[in-house]
Amino acid sequence: MDFSNRAANDVEQNLLIEANDLLVHAPTSEPDIFAKQFNEIDLRFDRSDEIFWCYMNQTSRPSYTYELGDEIQQVQDWIHSNYAMDGLKVADPLRYFVCGSHTPGIYNLGGDLKHFADCIRRRDLGALKKYARTCVHMQYENSTGFGAPIITMALVQGDALGGGFEHALAFDILVAEKSARLGLPEILFNLFPGMGAYSFLRQRLGRRDTERFILEGKLFTASELYDLGVVDILAEDGMGEAAIIEYTKENRKRFHAERAVYRARKIANPVSLEELMEVTDLWAETALYLEEADVRKMERLAKAQDRRIQRSLSAV
Repeated sequence: MDFSNRAANDVEQNLLIEANDLLVHAPTSEPDIFAKQFNEIDLRFDRSDEIFWCYMNQTSRPSYTYELGDEIQQVQDWIHSNYAMDGLKVADPLRYFVCGSHTPGIYNLGGDLKHFADCIRRRDLGALKKYARTCVHMQYENSTGFGAPIITMALVQGDALGGGFEHALAFDILVAEKSARLGLPEILFNLFPGMGAYSFLRQRLGRRDTERFILEGKLFTASELYDLGVVDILAEDGMGEAAIIEYTKENRKRFHAERAVYRARKIANPVSLEELMEVTDLWAETALYLEEADVRKMERLAKAQDRRIQRSLSAV
């Protein structure tokens, strides 16, 4: 046997394995997710700060639609594929994922109320469950960091209502500017927020205050929720991004310990996908108890939101 040839072949094989390993674990200098054309979101990767920014940017009423959910899921899947296996070996390190909004004055107004009203009138429980389950799958991924060794943040620079507030609650850290308003108004039309609010708010407030929060349906300022311990970082208006960058720089040396603390929070007070699914099925079943007067309230709120977004967009 020619051992010199065998050794050369072994070296070549090892080089091929290492090259393939780099292809699997390392994003390119221009990650493919940024080459895609999105209609509902804007993306930015600040490599020097190791922050991935994802901004909702809807031209219609900023609520959770299937299109928005699909585009966000593509981002979630990309982060999982590129960073979940071994986030320490990638060419472009990522430590923080931030979700915000480019809609002036609005983070997100929550569920698709027109779709809900249509489903309720048709008694279409299956459609309600399909929508709700799609949302809680996204919520669960936000709450678990897509399986990657990162810290996730919500950046609320406007109103986060209903499902919009639920969405922000799922992240490790909730950052809000002082003028932002947050709340769960579903009780106004005899429903409850069923896509993560109870589970994630309970982690921050406990059972009694969570139930009072939901049943009263009040809107709170970011400052009020900061005092309650729901908002983690309170920023001046227009300074949300800067506050996040400053926070990440100040806490860079303790990143791994901080991430472990947030994981410990989830171990000590877990929110499972099964829990979210069961609660959201209850939400869908409860929606079918709504009376016509409740459904009309839902539709009036949707119309008011439409008028607001049109005024907002025309002012830009």
